[in-house]
Amino acid sequence: MNDALWNSEEAPDPINLGLVGWVLVILRGVPLALLVFGGLLILLTIRLIELPLFGERRPITPFIAQFVSRNAFRILGIGFQASGELMRQRGAVVANHSSWLDIFALNARKRVYFVSKAEVAQWPGIGWLARATGTVFIERDRKKAKEQTRVFETRLKAGHKLLFFPEGTSTDGLRVLPFKTTLFAAFFTEELRDIMYVQPVSVVFHAPKGQPDRFYGWWGDMEFGPHLLKTLGARRQGGVELIYHAPAKVSDFENRKALAAHCEQAVRHAHAMARLEK
Repeated sequence: MNDALWNSEEAPDPINLGLVGWVLVILRGVPLALLVFGGLLILLTIRLIELPLFGERRPITPFIAQFVSRNAFRILGIGFQASGELMRQRGAVVANHSSWLDIFALNARKRVYFVSKAEVAQWPGIGWLARATGTVFIERDRKKAKEQTRVFETRLKAGHKLLFFPEGTSTDGLRVLPFKTTLFAAFFTEELRDIMYVQPVSVVFHAPKGQPDRFYGWWGDMEFGPHLLKTLGARRQGGVELIYHAPAKVSDFENRKALAAHCEQAVRHAHAMARLEK
């Protein structure tokens, strides 16, 4: 499988919910919406107190996001498992990106703050949730690279674990695309290089029995609404697996390209092995 030559404009699999599927959409969708937006309301209320007292530090609200994420999988019926030790050092987390479900999965195990492209902030639902939970939005503009690096430094110094998707896009879940190295540059500043660690994480989705392996993948121009309905209406659900790798100390690497290559190799190898085992 040549990931570099993968056609991200491949058409998604057809969706055929049927009567049972639509019933499941309601039975799962209503409690999921109450959980997500109810949690968002509580988070915003607490943030009104947390912000003036603690500023960038968020000692309370990340636990709400984690609670919502864990229980979202229980409502959906999607299995969840994780292996490997969570990083205790100051630093960032990098992972492959298959679906909007990655956000729930990675938040369910570890309290993190996502780094996302600026346009996500405008998406209904997901954008509101992302802004409320402290997501760092970046623009693909080299003129703003230094400004964005300063934002990363501020958040990292506040003790936040920033989470990047270095592929730069989501996939069908069957592969790991080459990691882009640009965002790794923020870790090599004089103030951060000697204290920073980066933990690679492999995110592996296992499709429901009888469904295509790429069932949970969300890529290209696929719309969020139909993909959400397909996930809610699945008669059987599969699972997601998180594999946490040993944290890499930034100062052990010559430059951002070497660090990115190391993280990509760890994520890619474990992702391939996990898919073979199922």
